[in-house]
Amino acid sequence: MKKTAGTVLIVEDDDAMRMLLDEQLTEAGYRVFTAVEGAEGLEQVLRHSVDVVVTDLKMPGMKGDELLEAIRSRDPELPVVVITAFGSIESAVETMKAGAYHYVAKPFRMNQLLVTVGNALRERRLRQELQDLKSIMGKGRWGIVAESVSMRRVLDLVSRAAASDSPILIQGESGTGKELIARAFHAESPRANGPFVALNCSAIPEALLESQLFGHRKGAFTDAREDHRGLFQEAEGGTLFLDEIGDMALPLQAKLLRALQEREVRPIGASATIRVNVRILAATHQDLDQWVKEGRFRSDLFYRLNVITVKIPPLRDRPEDLVPLIAHFLDKHGRRLDRPGWTVASDTLELFKHHSWPGNVRELENVIERGLILGRDQRITPDDLPESVHDRAPLRADAGHSSRPIAEVEKEHIVRTLRAVRGNKAAAARILGFDRKTLYRKLEQYRIEDESH
Repeated sequence: MKKTAGTVLIVEDDDAMRMLLDEQLTEAGYRVFTAVEGAEGLEQVLRHSVDVVVTDLKMPGMKGDELLEAIRSRDPELPVVVITAFGSIESAVETMKAGAYHYVAKPFRMNQLLVTVGNALRERRLRQELQDLKSIMGKGRWGIVAESVSMRRVLDLVSRAAASDSPILIQGESGTGKELIARAFHAESPRANGPFVALNCSAIPEALLESQLFGHRKGAFTDAREDHRGLFQEAEGGTLFLDEIGDMALPLQAKLLRALQEREVRPIGASATIRVNVRILAATHQDLDQWVKEGRFRSDLFYRLNVITVKIPPLRDRPEDLVPLIAHFLDKHGRRLDRPGWTVASDTLELFKHHSWPGNVRELENVIERGLILGRDQRITPDDLPESVHDRAPLRADAGHSSRPIAEVEKEHIVRTLRAVRGNKAAAARILGFDRKTLYRKLEQYRIEDESH
């Protein structure tokens, strides 16, 4: 038996329109139920498992907005697409404020409605997937989201190497989660009950970094008013994580190498060394192998740290982790910002999938946090995203199977949409799946003039 694309309820009092919608949606692979007015539509919702509701706004008896209110009181996440005539655009906008997924203005191209229904269905399923992921979030090892094969290999390496006391070198681009992996090594190791001390070597001026690591004695330099324990001593019995170790100056690299080899440190101004029991984890986004060849990093320190190397793949190379990470950050920041149950719109997810994420997981987290702050109606839309994420907006409507250039097809579709909404750019942007800035940029790019007639 052929699997249906989903179940759609059509509520439309016009017989011809109802039959046409039924025929087109059925042909598109949907299971379709119909109703001639709002009260009957509500009965169908209660009787059947419906994925999307398509309803006329103006009907005898229960109106479309009343049906929307009744549906949302029972199932707030059931998407409702409102069909309206030109003269009722303002009313349609009000229904969207009341929780409708979208509106489609008459007359409309059937493909426009099919795209909207498809997006609504995908968004409903995405919301459910995100909720399912949230329910199991935290059950992953060490709280790290890892659905991709490449990240699971990283976690497997953590499991196998954590018990050793050998140094670990963690490599990966900025924002990939190097400190999270370091904390996983610590949590899985025999040192788990000891301290985990982290230091970003690039954040400390060179003149202070030696004191931070090894400590100093009172009077060792001008501002040394009292003895200071270095981080090697603070991490006694535990783990010292040196992030961005590639930024450490060469003279200090020699002292770090000695501390690793001899397991002892000499505070600045001290006459004797101090024994330390610390495991070193180091991380960098630099290509240390190349830096060794260029004389920018000591080869002996590199080989001492490079006993076991963990390479964390960038987010763009592990797309399987994107949706689970979105679910994780929606839950994490949604609870903190008192915005539980939020999701991302389907067109937002498309932008996410096409974005290269140069800032990796940290960038994604920041984008989700921003969207939760700026978003409305419990979902993050493209309007809530920074401009950097709009680097590639997918074509949202029927481009057919023509061999014409995509730009030509896109221009024609924008013009047709603007004419359908009588030049209302806000409505056109919503139908096209663009944010307003993108629409205005494309109007200028294609030199599209006023299309209000």
